[in-house]
Amino acid sequence: MENTFLNYLALLALVLLVVTTLSIGYLTLSGWRDRRLLEEEKRNLRLRTTPKRK
Repeated sequence: MENTFLNYLALLALVLLVVTTLSIGYLTLSGWRDRRLLEEEKRNLRLRTTPKRK
């Protein structure tokens, strides 16, 4: 009985570890993607607002 409880507890800990790791990976990836898009928008805005030289 006690051994079964410990097995379930270890399995739960493993599942929570995997879920936490995947969540952190997703947040890191989405933050990187958002920063990249923001930098691209800033670059495009600067190119459009810069007066053209003749």
